[in-house]
Amino acid sequence: MLPVQITIRDIPISLALETNIRKRAEKLNRFHGRISSCRIMVELPQKHKHQGKLFNVKIDITVPGKEFVTTRKVDQDVYVAIRDAFNAITRQLEEHSSKQHGRVKTHNHIMHGHVVRLIRDQGYGFIEGMDGNEYYFSLTNVHNGIKQLLVGDAVQYTAEVFNDGRHAEHIIKERHNNHAWA
Repeated sequence: MLPVQITIRDIPISLALETNIRKRAEKLNRFHGRISSCRIMVELPQKHKHQGKLFNVKIDITVPGKEFVTTRKVDQDVYVAIRDAFNAITRQLEEHSSKQHGRVKTHNHIMHGHVVRLIRDQGYGFIEGMDGNEYYFSLTNVHNGIKQLLVGDAVQYTAEVFNDGRHAEHIIKERHNNHAWA
């Protein structure tokens, strides 16, 4: 069970509020299985009187070798502030977990290349990128299916690097094969 420490300042403690926080904290184990501590602080700072009541939520999580902290998540609704804080810490944990497992995106932009090998009966192939690297792709990553592709076709794609090599995703055959390939 995840060790959770909840601190509530300057607002009345309610069972509903504490239950909401504990349920959200327990779900964090889905994103990282080795959380060693989880500290959550909910407060109502008094310095924002002219703006109305703004709740502040901070979450501090420790995993082996790393600490994650959400910065101030402020909202007039305490449950919205809690949700936003947990969403932020979840993104941090997912990113950290992905990096640990070798699932790190290297390019978010569209790349260009051409098909160099197709293994149709097994549903995969390889693209040589303009960067000179070779990228594996599977049938599931080809827009309109692998059957439309031929060796030599120009394609555009996004790339990711995993522990087992470079992968092409979101592959689209280019309408005009006007790239000059050496």
